[in-house]
Amino acid sequence: MSTAPTRVQLRLANDWFEVCDRARLTPGRGLAALLPDGSQAALFLDREGRAYAIDNRDPFTGAAVLSRGLLGSQDGRPFVASPLLKQRFDLETGRCLDDDEVTVAVHSVRIA
Repeated sequence: MSTAPTRVQLRLANDWFEVCDRARLTPGRGLAALLPDGSQAALFLDREGRAYAIDNRDPFTGAAVLSRGLLGSQDGRPFVASPLLKQRFDLETGRCLDDDEVTVAVHSVRIA
C-alpha cells in the first residue's frame, strides 16, 4: 500500500496554493518557490520540523536570495540571514532584526 506524498502549501489571499512535496524541504536549508503572481517565496524547515515561508526578495538589495540564507535563532526566535549583506529576518514575523524599519512578507504555511 503506497501513501500519497505530503504536500507543502502556502496561504495566498483566501486559498491554499500547493508549492511542492514535503520531501523537497531539507531541515536547515531554504527552497525558493514561484507564486502565481510572479513573486517568490522562500520556504524553510527547521530541525524540529516546523515550516516557514517569507518573501524571497532581500529588501536591501532587491535580489531574490533569502532562500539561500543561513538559518539560526536568537532568543528562541528562528531567523534567516541574507546571503548578501547578512541582515537577519525573523521567520515568524518577517521583521528585520538589524533594522526595525524593514520587514519582509510572511506567508502562512502548512504541510498537508
